[in-house]
Amino acid sequence: MAPAPVSPVRRARRRRKFRPGLTLAVLFLAWVAVAALAPQLLTSVDPLEVSPADSFTPPGPGHIFGTDESGADVYSRVVHGAGTSLLIGLAATAIGVVFGTIIGLFAGLSNRFVESAVMRFLDVTLAVPELLLALVVIALIGGGTLNAILAIGAAGIAYYARLVRAQTHIVRQSAYVEAATTLGFSRLRVVLTHVLPNAIKPVLVLATIGVGGAIGAGASLSFLGLGTPPPAPEWGAMLSVGRNFISNAPWLILVPSAFLVATVLAITAVGRDLRRRSEGRVAR
Repeated sequence: MAPAPVSPVRRARRRRKFRPGLTLAVLFLAWVAVAALAPQLLTSVDPLEVSPADSFTPPGPGHIFGTDESGADVYSRVVHGAGTSLLIGLAATAIGVVFGTIIGLFAGLSNRFVESAVMRFLDVTLAVPELLLALVVIALIGGGTLNAILAIGAAGIAYYARLVRAQTHIVRQSAYVEAATTLGFSRLRVVLTHVLPNAIKPVLVLATIGVGGAIGAGASLSFLGLGTPPPAPEWGAMLSVGRNFISNAPWLILVPSAFLVATVLAITAVGRDLRRRSEGRVAR
């Protein structure tokens, strides 16, 4: 007995379910996660091990991505650098979300005068590009990985604060919040059990996309010599050193930049898909 023919509508749905780009993004992020948590599973070479005799070895069987000016294996440095780059992105985004949520919730629940004062301050902050604001913070507190995380996180606070404030206005006017207030629940209980969880949900989805931007900002600061200092295996620091040898060893620029761009694009693709799903939209 011949199988029943598949309708065009069902065939189109199957094509929409399988998205090669999103699948590749998830697989690449899985590789980045393994590299960050257990780099020894991907390479056994010490990223700080130098061998001057092997300096500027081009990509080949012995060194899949070649070696740098000190003879260190570029692939090993890329693998171990994923942990630092991912740490900067996640930690900086967490700082922005936490403090942005506190400020946005405070503004959304305050009276009109206080809310207006807070929002005008946030508007002034948002008028300055995030990377430039991070550079200002770095100039005040100094460079280094930890200070780079603090600077990038501080630069993103205003963005998340505006989102939380807007969501707070929507949630506080909903029926379940009015019902909880009518039942005599305390203001603190209403805020913690009803307003905060529902106001922060869409913000957390957008924060996924923000992780990619924070990773890029961290690499930019390291490239300028204000983030993770060399010879630490970090993608931005690798770019900073590799630019000096771009004429005779272009792989020192191409390899870390390719992994940096791929990571940001993969995080953005996954974040956009999560955003579509949270809004109930089907990706075409």
